[in-house]
Amino acid sequence: MNKKYLPSALVLYLNYFIHGVGCSILGQAVIKEALAASWNVEVMAITAISAALGLGRLIALPFAGPLSDKLGRRISVIIGGASYAIYLIGLALSFNAGTSGGYQIAYVCAIIGGIANSFLDTGIYPAVAEIIYGAPGVATMGIKFFIAISQMLLPFFLGMTVTATAAGMTSYNPLFYICGIAYIVLLVLIIFFPLPDTDKSAAAEKKEGLIESLKHTHFSVGSIAMILIGFTCTGTFQLWLNCAQNYAKTVVGWEDPSIMQSFYSIGTLLALVVTAFLTRKIKDVRFILVYPVICLVTLIAVLMFPSQGLCKAGAFIIGWAGAGGLLQIATSVCNMLFPKIKGTVTALVMIASSLCNYTILTAAAKMTPSGVMVMNIVLTGIGVALGLFVNMSYTRMLEAAEE
Repeated sequence: MNKKYLPSALVLYLNYFIHGVGCSILGQAVIKEALAASWNVEVMAITAISAALGLGRLIALPFAGPLSDKLGRRISVIIGGASYAIYLIGLALSFNAGTSGGYQIAYVCAIIGGIANSFLDTGIYPAVAEIIYGAPGVATMGIKFFIAISQMLLPFFLGMTVTATAAGMTSYNPLFYICGIAYIVLLVLIIFFPLPDTDKSAAAEKKEGLIESLKHTHFSVGSIAMILIGFTCTGTFQLWLNCAQNYAKTVVGWEDPSIMQSFYSIGTLLALVVTAFLTRKIKDVRFILVYPVICLVTLIAVLMFPSQGLCKAGAFIIGWAGAGGLLQIATSVCNMLFPKIKGTVTALVMIASSLCNYTILTAAAKMTPSGVMVMNIVLTGIGVALGLFVNMSYTRMLEAAEE
């Protein structure tokens, strides 16, 4: 690792620190209640706004990956940061709009936020892997580490930024504004900081576009299963993140389950540290099976024996095994299988992830919290089956990648 890229790596990771707030804030019970009151809608209807993030990612990912490979990581990060600022500041403006189109404004802003996420993913994932080239798996898990830190601190951020409007409504607009401005600052920094791909000669290698890359790439059944894991593992932690607090309130009768966010984030943080150590001794692909199995058992236990204690334990375990770098590991493994089109293959995994985010959360917005838990169990079970298949065929896939 070249030390001159250390400041660049920090700026890239800080983008995901703010993203940790942006991607989970709509799953917080207090935020849902505040927005629902402003827009005069049901609390579960806010889940559809979260789903719009997935729609935005779906729109942008087919273009974001090839753009990152062809024009460089910097362009992707700049587009992502600018779009994320629009999303977060737009949420504040939509709250102020109230019933005069506030819900619709938030939906459009969430789509822009999803577009932002796409460009950040396809720019920053390959960039940090290129900076920390000796341990790309650890580099990409570092992204989740920064997300987890901000998610752990989110309940405190909410407490520090809560205000009341002149009409007496609870508002969290200061947090939206602060995060939006922070993205603008990071955007300016990344314009001037060096990145490995821009230091290389542009003429050294002619990069292909998406269609050309896919034409020249062979996708085995195993590699397709790897990409589909991006769908299933996203469903596991997104359904928990966005709906578990509602489950705790309605089924368990827990009046204020917001502490579940901290248990979830602590589990994620610990998992990232432990998993980063374990990946030096155990193949990355093994976690793609073991972690979903742990999540499946946990979800079944929470459904069958609902209690505050199990909800806390479930939050910690899902944070560990579901959100503790599993998507990042899947992305890293895919990059190893397709080393010449890292940006494009990252886009494919994230397209699967975004498709899940949009379809599953849209469905969850119309379901009961218990129904959401059952859906999560089914989806995680499919992930276990995919993980088993990938592990059985991994050696053949590596040999094909070398060829």
